[in-house]
Amino acid sequence: MPRTVMPGDTITREARRAGDNVLLDGDTLVSTAVGIVNVSDDTVSVIPLSGKYMPRADDLVVGMVISHTSQAWELDINAPYVGFLLATDVFGRDFASHADELTSKLALGDLVAARVANFDRTRDPLITIDDRDLGKIDSGELVKMAPGKVSSLIGRQGSMIQAIETATDAAVTIGQNGWAAVSCESADGLLRAKRAIGVIDQWAYSPGLMDRVKSALGHGGG
Repeated sequence: MPRTVMPGDTITREARRAGDNVLLDGDTLVSTAVGIVNVSDDTVSVIPLSGKYMPRADDLVVGMVISHTSQAWELDINAPYVGFLLATDVFGRDFASHADELTSKLALGDLVAARVANFDRTRDPLITIDDRDLGKIDSGELVKMAPGKVSSLIGRQGSMIQAIETATDAAVTIGQNGWAAVSCESADGLLRAKRAIGVIDQWAYSPGLMDRVKSALGHGGG
């Protein structure tokens, strides 16, 4: 069971580095947020259960186009920063700002599956769609949840999201920024998938989560 901590809680006195939302107080690593303890290699961090997403290189995100310049689109990625998607990433190396109209590819409000290419906190993150299965999401309704609860939506080896997609015939594109695009030919399937995601957002890391999700999906006492 993942360990939940509060601000000020002692995480460990082991010799490890302090990661996100963790500070070193003497020889003790202390949480600065409400979240889940995450240990990676020699670093201890806390994944917040609420709040904005903090970009990390290679994260998969779902973003929404909110503006563009002559050279790039600006995407809301549920972060304190705007994600920049370069026009050359979409049009290719032959892109010419005087000839190619960015809105012909991505318009305001469009959803995009992308990956964080790099981010160092000194400038807004650069994102890319230069990978398989990335790019404009042609159909899908945006569903939002706390970024720290995305792992519960995915489940162990993808078990939770597979259960949702199988029960509803929906397709769900999940971003580690807490945004998901849900598409389904059936209005009922779409509603049940969204309801299940809402249950996970509310009850992630609580006992009996799968039973709650099955109920939201219309199984086990609906």
